[in-house]
Amino acid sequence: MAVSDEPEATADAAGLTTGAVARRLGVSPTTLRSWDRRYGLGPAVRAEGRHRRWSPADIAMVEDMCRLTSAGAPPAEAARVARLRHHPTTPTTDPASPRASAPPAPPRADGDVDGEAEDAADPGATDPRPEPGPRPPARRGGAGGGLPLGGDVRQECRGLARAAVRLDAPELEQRLLDAVDRHGLVVAWEEVMVPTLRAVGRKWESSGDRYVEVEHLLSWHISSTLRGVPFLFPRRDPVTGAAPVVLACTPGEQHSLPLEVLTAALAERGLPTRTLGAAVPTEALLACVRRTGPAAVVLWAQTRSTASLPLARHVAGLEWGAAGARRRPTVLPAGPGWDRRASAGFPRCSGLREAVDTLGRLCEDGARPPARGH
Repeated sequence: MAVSDEPEATADAAGLTTGAVARRLGVSPTTLRSWDRRYGLGPAVRAEGRHRRWSPADIAMVEDMCRLTSAGAPPAEAARVARLRHHPTTPTTDPASPRASAPPAPPRADGDVDGEAEDAADPGATDPRPEPGPRPPARRGGAGGGLPLGGDVRQECRGLARAAVRLDAPELEQRLLDAVDRHGLVVAWEEVMVPTLRAVGRKWESSGDRYVEVEHLLSWHISSTLRGVPFLFPRRDPVTGAAPVVLACTPGEQHSLPLEVLTAALAERGLPTRTLGAAVPTEALLACVRRTGPAAVVLWAQTRSTASLPLARHVAGLEWGAAGARRRPTVLPAGPGWDRRASAGFPRCSGLREAVDTLGRLCEDGARPPARGH
């Protein structure tokens, strides 16, 4: 039986349409046509009387254009660099070319986030020379790849969102590492990763089943970055004799990224952890607490349905150690699922930084031998 809608990956050899390339890169078809007219970033081969088809080499060139503009390069300079990388023998300007003589397309009325609006606003956008002087500081705000980032967010969110929509894994990895290196883990998480994740979630909710792959790819790369932080960036020496922190999602809770960032932040402080991840069965959690004797147990619940006050109380009541020197863990309910009623009687933290400070004090206190009776 013939298949009418062939997957894009199998059509690469025959070339992709402009619409298919636009979907792959997370830009509009109008943007691609504008880049073609202004800068010559279009299909190298054009068949007479047929739709234009983009080869893998053509697509690689506009992928470079997307990365460079997302990094803050002026569109004209980004196009020049992309052409030189992929067609080093092609002249960068050709006054006789119909592409060079075509008038620039007007900016879109709906607010382009793919590069056209910036081109139209810059009177020197058709000049391939780089702009003189130092680059301005990173802006805050603006959308990325059509994702609803909202109001005042860091400019890094925009580039991260565009890379996610394009499913550009290498760019995602580099941008996440750059954010941690530039701002530190706590700021990178709270002001770059979380706003972008929320924007993808809002887009997912408003678009039916679309953007699921974007959310999954972004989450996977954030998780990979968080797990690599203790090995790639400086951290303190391990706290000698410190009792560990057990981190676990409550039974049925699948959202584990917040525990991963807390694990990474504690590792930066040299504090030991035992992270169990998503949807930990009750018996497995209790067994881990009994076997490791932690200073604290973090129980993450994203929703009220997964927050369990009886479980928190049960864990808090566990004891170990010799008679006269027995210990109990401090239980720290975390996540939006724990409201005041569900977490009554337990300490709460307002954010990542406060949680790291609180757990740090508990671990260091656990490193001291308990006072013995006389």
